[in-house]
Amino acid sequence: MPVLAAEPNCFPPALFDPATPDVRAGRSWWVLHTKPRQEKSLARRLTAGRVPFYLPTVARRNRIRNRVFCAHVPLFPGYLFLLADAAERQRGLETRCVVRTLPVPDQERLWHDLGQVERLIASGAPIDPETNLAPGALVEIRTGPLAGLKGKILREASGNRFVVQVDFIQRGASVLLSDYSLAAIADECAALN
Repeated sequence: MPVLAAEPNCFPPALFDPATPDVRAGRSWWVLHTKPRQEKSLARRLTAGRVPFYLPTVARRNRIRNRVFCAHVPLFPGYLFLLADAAERQRGLETRCVVRTLPVPDQERLWHDLGQVERLIASGAPIDPETNLAPGALVEIRTGPLAGLKGKILREASGNRFVVQVDFIQRGASVLLSDYSLAAIADECAALN
């Protein structure tokens, strides 16, 4: 199966690694709403300019002319998360890939949400984007490769899905649960800690 090489989905590569020198100094998260299909182009330009960003991507298989291809596509089409100071933000806007910039009022919450999305992607489990997030039971995974992640459970015909939300853009990512041990969380405030 031909595989299209994965492009950088964040800069610096270890953006969410606690051992990485703090890139937060003087920077804030911004959500960039991009022109259609411009997320990767913007990511390439930000990488070249050494501007911190995060573009969550997942592998998707497509059949074209009886050949199967695997491409890495944005999990949240149209959105790129920029960690920038004023000058870096301006460089991002000068790319002409951005339609609108959204300031993030709760920086810590977005760090938390994006860290959970990154961990979900790194687990290697098949992930689906969630655009219509319905209220559900708040849970924490207690065992397995996703231990410690907190999110919601959605029930569907195929089984239970564990959903990690990025509240700011009202989107999320889900994985079908299998052998994970879950524990209920009492309230939403506990889900953030």
